[in-house]
Amino acid sequence: MHTEFHSIHTTEMPSPQSSPSGRGGNRERQSPILDQAAGLRKLLARGNAQVITVLGARDGLGATSIVTNLASVFAHAGKDVLVLDENLSQDNVANTLALRPRYDLLHAARGDKTWQDVLLQGMAGPGVLPVARAMQALPKMAESERERLLESLLGAAVGRDVVLVDAARDGHSVCASLSGDEPLLLVLNATASGITESYALLKKMAVHNGRQAFDIVVNRVGSESEALAVFDNMAKVARHHLQVSLSYLGYIPVDEKLKRATQLCRTVVDAFPSAASSMAMREIAQGLLRAPSVSEHVQDRLGSVMQRLMRMSQPRVQHAMRSHAGGMAALT
Repeated sequence: MHTEFHSIHTTEMPSPQSSPSGRGGNRERQSPILDQAAGLRKLLARGNAQVITVLGARDGLGATSIVTNLASVFAHAGKDVLVLDENLSQDNVANTLALRPRYDLLHAARGDKTWQDVLLQGMAGPGVLPVARAMQALPKMAESERERLLESLLGAAVGRDVVLVDAARDGHSVCASLSGDEPLLLVLNATASGITESYALLKKMAVHNGRQAFDIVVNRVGSESEALAVFDNMAKVARHHLQVSLSYLGYIPVDEKLKRATQLCRTVVDAFPSAASSMAMREIAQGLLRAPSVSEHVQDRLGSVMQRLMRMSQPRVQHAMRSHAGGMAALT
């Protein structure tokens, strides 16, 4: 581990070429899913949402800012955008945009509210669905609650052009674990701690989730040459030690206008469209839209994420049933 980090921190002058790109981990084998999936496929046929998960190793690296600004860029381009807000911190998407949520997806999963009650919608902006507590509670949910959760997610997402996910931090994101072949954008900065923490998260996802490709955005740097120096060294170490491919999407420059926009509870692309950081956000958004999907069935990208969600929770139920059966046998 120390050798890996030393390799990252030993900065060399970057080449202008980025490492080979690619998306997703190993494809999961097809396995039986819950009966409810058949009924949901009809809903999925109505949409073709591109699902993009944005991940930071910890709060303060800029992932939420990038999510909100990408959402604004896509909305300005005429896209119908939904943001899944999995971040429990006070600096999450909803609070950053001053949307003041009263309910979240856990209320919908429990049947207390509908997803329409939960969905936050700013003026001419993307929809925001707070999902953090629901994702945390997923392993312990009853089947009826999981069904309502899935139906709520689909109801909010079907018909959208883009679904952006602001993933939970510290490697505890359910959404990031389910990203499969869809884009997963890792945000890092050029500080030693930021690089070390980001590499540790990348390693965790490669080892435990089988993720083989990541998109990288370098945040808060003075120039693209600095960003490429950080990226090239990270890519080299990841390729050598983890057999993981990183793709350079761009960088966000240090920009006082970005800080000011955050203070105003606005995105920088809305508040200061000509700012350097606004132009950088637009370039990153264009790169995401241009990138080809490796999914075999592009029209079912949202469905693939939902099916992985169902498969993830199903074994827990089966394990509980086997444990219960074993306990009953021991009593008889």
